[in-house]
Amino acid sequence: MIHIGTMNTLTVVKKQGPDVYLGSNVSGKVLLADKKLSPSCQLDDVLEVFVYVDADGHLAATTTVPFAQVGDIAWLKVVSLNYVGAFLDWGLTKNLLVPFSEQHHELEVGRSYLVKLFLDDKNRIAATTKIDRFLTDEAEDFSVGQKVSLIIADETDLGVKAIINHSHWGQLYHNELFQPVRKGQKLDGYIKHIREDQKIDLSLHQPGYGKVVSLTDTILNKLKDHEGVLQLSDKSPPEAIYAMFGVSKKVFKQAIGSLYKQKLISLDKHAIRLL
Repeated sequence: MIHIGTMNTLTVVKKQGPDVYLGSNVSGKVLLADKKLSPSCQLDDVLEVFVYVDADGHLAATTTVPFAQVGDIAWLKVVSLNYVGAFLDWGLTKNLLVPFSEQHHELEVGRSYLVKLFLDDKNRIAATTKIDRFLTDEAEDFSVGQKVSLIIADETDLGVKAIINHSHWGQLYHNELFQPVRKGQKLDGYIKHIREDQKIDLSLHQPGYGKVVSLTDTILNKLKDHEGVLQLSDKSPPEAIYAMFGVSKKVFKQAIGSLYKQKLISLDKHAIRLL
């Protein structure tokens, strides 16, 4: 079956002059829009292609991978406006439409927005800035410690909202953010806590002892590279710790505490030393 708006694995089933048609055992034919690629295609060749509906309402395919696919939320730039809506650059020759009815407010050329890609009632790919109707802030099948993909959204009084796996809202807290983030940025993150109301707290660092274990090795290696001394301690500011190790002060203190108990380092107010 051919899926519009996503990548498909299809086979060359017909060549007619300069035109190449793709399909599968259970689907109809799709015209390959990549004319430069067409002469090199042979019958039964297998291609990974993105399928869409062209301006004439016919199925077409391209080997170009767009910045986002149907079902994704992405940070895309407006490149033009006309009487039907705004058009976004999504990596394909034909720009992506955000109809006026799918805009919270009028979009501006040159600015980027978080949008959700969907299929309209004619199976054409479109986008909307009204993403809340596609998202929930209640955890379902997530578990604490689970690695997830994040897209940074709006800042709040507590921190920053982030979109989890294109489907859920989560919260990153200011006091646990030790690196700058920007709206639209894609990051890996972790489920830190699922609250009683099923809302999700997030972290950019893997929770639990596994993170500490890997950090202890990193600290030991860094000490060896710096003649056995690092000008950091459990009294150092969080920003200095993050700049060197990319972790929170809490995780760093757990790691050096473990190394101290193993008698591998000594501690003073301003430094740690390799024993």
